[in-house]
Amino acid sequence: MREELPDFRNLGVMLRIIVIAEAANLLSLMAHAPEGISSLLVAANWGVLFEVSVLAIVLVLFMLSPWLASCPYRRGVCLVCGVSALTSGGLDAGMQGLGGGIAVASPFTSMVLATVMAALILMYFNWRQRVLSPALSNARLMALQSRIRPHFLFNSLNTAVSLVRQDPRLAEQVLLDMSDLFRALLADSRSLVPLSDEIRLAEAYLQIEQLRLGERLRMHWALDSAPLAAQVPVLVLQPLLENAVRYGVEPSADGGDVYVSIGGNSRELVIEVRNSVLGGDTRAPSGNRIALANIEERLALHFDAEGSMRISLKDRLFVVKVSIPRSASSRRARVA
Repeated sequence: MREELPDFRNLGVMLRIIVIAEAANLLSLMAHAPEGISSLLVAANWGVLFEVSVLAIVLVLFMLSPWLASCPYRRGVCLVCGVSALTSGGLDAGMQGLGGGIAVASPFTSMVLATVMAALILMYFNWRQRVLSPALSNARLMALQSRIRPHFLFNSLNTAVSLVRQDPRLAEQVLLDMSDLFRALLADSRSLVPLSDEIRLAEAYLQIEQLRLGERLRMHWALDSAPLAAQVPVLVLQPLLENAVRYGVEPSADGGDVYVSIGGNSRELVIEVRNSVLGGDTRAPSGNRIALANIEERLALHFDAEGSMRISLKDRLFVVKVSIPRSASSRRARVA
């Protein structure tokens, strides 16, 4: 397993750094105070400096994150510790020059403490990486992928079987599409893929369903602003479309409409899938919760707190909106 620095632009990483630093600070104050309650009084004397130092270090690491990501791991660790020390020491020296009594430690002491704290936090992230990847994350990702494949396989085979006698040529086309799909599915499920590949995979699936449902399935695509080179988890779009077809189109004798819009900006990729609801029912279909929970869990494993999925009902449409951080996905793709 390749060691790597945490992504300092990831919201989950930043929150963990702040929480760990605050917890260590509180434990240190309580350990040196004669009584636990008196630690709060001690904190008031230099708490402002500590809070500002932590936030300043997090901000500097945020700005330097792309550069740090390109460094070898050991060099990156030294750079993070050095940046933390210089930021804390420089801020302490500046505060002493401006306020005199605000600081309770020398700049040198602040630099040493910042270096030790940075090293401990990096050790935590390294431990977390070793424990969760691949022992947990990879195993869970592969297990989650295996939930999708059998369900999709059964649906596709049923489609082909239903067409064998009616139109053998169409049945053959379905099997060819299935061959292309499962060739993609056999790829490493732990890595990210370009959005363009995911769209092609979804289109191959929809071709199968279009043959089965005909004019009952009405697709509407909005891909003009889609960043096709952006990295996304494999099988993030196809299950959304499968849910839309299964619970929004199939139950209605008249079929239904499925709307797919993909766009975003330099920081975020947004995938939105909307489907009509039978009879305008305002309740979300209960059967699609497994696939949606599957996608939500994979987003958390890939992108921590920055990946999200929101579900809503609007204008008699069932809406699923997936947000993926582009900076984090690009960085993970380079590492892979």
